[in-house]
Amino acid sequence: MNKELMEALNVLEREKDISKDVILEAIENSLLTAYKVHYGKSDNVTINIDHQTGDYKILAAKQVVEVVEDRAMQISLEDAWKISKKYQLDDVVSVEVKSKEFGRIATQNAKNIITQKIREEERRVLFDKYYGKEKDVVTGIVQRINDRNISINLGKVDAILNESEQVPGERLMPNDRIKLYVTEVKDTSRGPKILVSRTHPELVKRLFEAEVSEVKDGTVEIMGISREAGSRSKISVRSNDSNVDPVGACVGLNGTRVNAIVNELRGEKIDIVNWNENAAILIENALSPAKVVSVIANDEEKTARVVVPDYQLSLAIGKEGQNARLAARLTGFKIDIKSESQAKQAEELEKAQQIEEPEQPQELEELKLETAEEGTEE
Repeated sequence: MNKELMEALNVLEREKDISKDVILEAIENSLLTAYKVHYGKSDNVTINIDHQTGDYKILAAKQVVEVVEDRAMQISLEDAWKISKKYQLDDVVSVEVKSKEFGRIATQNAKNIITQKIREEERRVLFDKYYGKEKDVVTGIVQRINDRNISINLGKVDAILNESEQVPGERLMPNDRIKLYVTEVKDTSRGPKILVSRTHPELVKRLFEAEVSEVKDGTVEIMGISREAGSRSKISVRSNDSNVDPVGACVGLNGTRVNAIVNELRGEKIDIVNWNENAAILIENALSPAKVVSVIANDEEKTARVVVPDYQLSLAIGKEGQNARLAARLTGFKIDIKSESQAKQAEELEKAQQIEEPEQPQELEELKLETAEEGTEE
């Protein structure tokens, strides 16, 4: 039986990654509990299990007495002599107890303890595995599509893709294989609850780390990401090696690298721009593909005034303001975009307003000052 037990434990360790030592410890506790249920107490009992062979002994320390009043704690001298003739009254004898002596209820309780421990270990192993993947990307298969949420199978556990984390307009079908960003892993009584996202900006970053070796090894650094999931993303990159073009590394030969990520995101456009510590240059880059005439950035107020050619205004702003909105998120600046004509009109209007404001004559100012002094003397 011990051989079969160890084989079963080996299977658990191999298939479910549950340590044999943990289960053997659970068996020790279950035997101790079974003894207590059967005899009413277990303070004098030790369980010895050989973790290599699975052989075990239940030893109860009992005092040698003439008349046994407590079967769990005492042993008669006659029974003690059956073990060894050396024992005398008041000696303590280690008596081996056979588990088959336990009653049906005690045995059932022991079985329940072992089963419960196995379930707890299964949950712990799964939690530890996926907790380590929190803030990382996993691959899953669409399992079930409910009214709002989608169940994603990650292998040994299902994850939940909430409606708020789904890409607007993206149609997912059962058995679709997709990549997801793990936002949170919770430990519950039913096992780990894994929340994933298809909209998180970090998903784009992780995909670039997986696809672009220069990003993975730190040669190229992603400095910022702004994203409107399913439509467009902008990322700013810089190189820590003067010989490496950060944008070119991310785009790849003939766009192979960025296209692989675009395909994974099902057609979402990605703009890759050079990061610069000069805010004005960064804003100019962020508004790509629009051409910029000038940028005046206020670092303290985090505002910027941008002038673009007349024919580039709609491109700079983008459809429904998307390009300007993503550029503002990427740079952290509030961006005011004007065409050259609008900027010129605004400048002329400002000059006109300055001319219209009459300057108060010096004589009038002196008169007001004198009046004020007279009022003070009174």
